[in-house]
Amino acid sequence: MAHKISDECISCGACVPECPVDAISEGGSHYEISDACIDCGVCVGSCPVDAISE
Repeated sequence: MAHKISDECISCGACVPECPVDAISEGGSHYEISDACIDCGVCVGSCPVDAISE
C-alpha cells in the first residue's frame, strides 16, 4: 500500500526531492503521493510535521 500525505502537510516540499520515483507532487491543498509510489518510506523522515504515513 502506498504512503499517504495527510492534511497536516504544510506544503514545504521537503519530501519531493527524496522520492526516488518522483511520486510526490503539489496537489490542491497539500502535496500528494501518486500510485507510482513504491512504498520505500524515504519521504517519511523528511517531513517536518510528520504528515506522511503508510
